[in-house]
Amino acid sequence: MHTPHTVATRLTVTSPEQMRDLGRRLAKLLRPGDLVLLTGELGAGKTTLTRGLGEGLGVRGAVTSPTFVIARVHPSLGDGPPLVHVDAYRLGGGLDEMEDLDLDVSLPDSVVAVEWGEGKVEGLAEDRLHVVIERTVGEQAGGERTAGGQADGEQPAGEQAAAPEEDVRGVVVTGVGPRWAGEDLASLAG
Repeated sequence: MHTPHTVATRLTVTSPEQMRDLGRRLAKLLRPGDLVLLTGELGAGKTTLTRGLGEGLGVRGAVTSPTFVIARVHPSLGDGPPLVHVDAYRLGGGLDEMEDLDLDVSLPDSVVAVEWGEGKVEGLAEDRLHVVIERTVGEQAGGERTAGGQADGEQPAGEQAAAPEEDVRGVVVTGVGPRWAGEDLASLAG
């Protein structure tokens, strides 16, 4: 079995604002046809990150959780790609059900962000970006960068000593496939 090429970076995000900012920075790396899988427990920040993606892509409409509609299309306000935001939590059949959604947009011409998509939609694209968001408790592994660019233990000027523990997230961004081989995902640390 051929193992696809992967490149990854690990970040620490200490607030919802930083999660949105990470989404805005991530949007700068995305182009039409990109598939972004978002994995994390309920309340981890998947929709907050996607809100930042929408802002960075310059799309129309408020990005909210598509839990009850399954998929929402946000057209571009400029010449960029639309954002298709999918909640695959209730999709048991994966690709077949994705195709049955009859979205009024071409997936190869869009950026597709799928919450709860792991194990369901990988077949949509050989190349994909997998974003795993986890709540962190206690000490961080040494040397991680925060989404604001500071190494653990460094204190940015003018900021409070510590973020509330419930807001701290570890984020691993992994590019799978040749599309991501040349991308510097470490630049996401800002």
